[in-house]
Amino acid sequence: MTARPLALITGASSGIGETFARKLAAQGYDLIITARREERLKELAAELMDRHGIEVEVLPADLSRREGMEKVENRAASASGLEILVNNAGFGLRGTFAEIPVEKSQSMLDVHITATMRITRAALPGMIEHGKGVVINVSSVAGFMSYGGRTMYSATKAFLNAFSTNLANEMLGTGVKIQALCPGFTVTEFHDTEEIKGFSRSRYPSWSWQNVDYVVGTSLKALDRNKVIVVPGAFYQTAAYILRSPVGRIRALFTRRAKSMQEGK
Repeated sequence: MTARPLALITGASSGIGETFARKLAAQGYDLIITARREERLKELAAELMDRHGIEVEVLPADLSRREGMEKVENRAASASGLEILVNNAGFGLRGTFAEIPVEKSQSMLDVHITATMRITRAALPGMIEHGKGVVINVSSVAGFMSYGGRTMYSATKAFLNAFSTNLANEMLGTGVKIQALCPGFTVTEFHDTEEIKGFSRSRYPSWSWQNVDYVVGTSLKALDRNKVIVVPGAFYQTAAYILRSPVGRIRALFTRRAKSMQEGK
């Protein structure tokens, strides 16, 4: 009997991570799913095993803590036949850098950057040895932005974009594909968490919100084209293009200057 391909997904208890799990399960992948909420993972695992006849391993872990990070890192290194790694775990913070407790900023740095780096490093040798594999780092269109209020979030996502681009170049000829998925506003539980309490989706036009199935579907389809930076949706693709261009940098400069003038500086 031929072994089924295997995928490991972090932050799989809801939103984008859960949707990756559902879509890959439907394609016949066995799964290792990890997140902090063990009960949610168990419920998802039971449903996917019953519906698709696959195997799902539940691996509860908090990637903001070193022991949780090492737990997933070690599992990625030992997972025989791991073909897809989705580094999706992440969260947002509300407030300016100076207002947010440094411990929360450190947790974001650990989850978004350190965990992604370590788990990816653990998974790559096996993928390279087998001559195939995929690493999807869930980033954000915010990684192209330069504005106040989400300093750590934008900075960590900018790292993921650069990390993915450089790593993709290193992986040329190995059979391993690297992708940074950069969605805009997506309807998930992300904006309902305690960390960004008070956020209102109604502040933004309904057309700016994307469906999670569309976001994940766009990511998986882009793998066939070996595209590294993937921005779902024409609106966000245009926004990302402008933000990455000299026009975007000039706009950021004027935004900062206008804010300084308002503050009398």
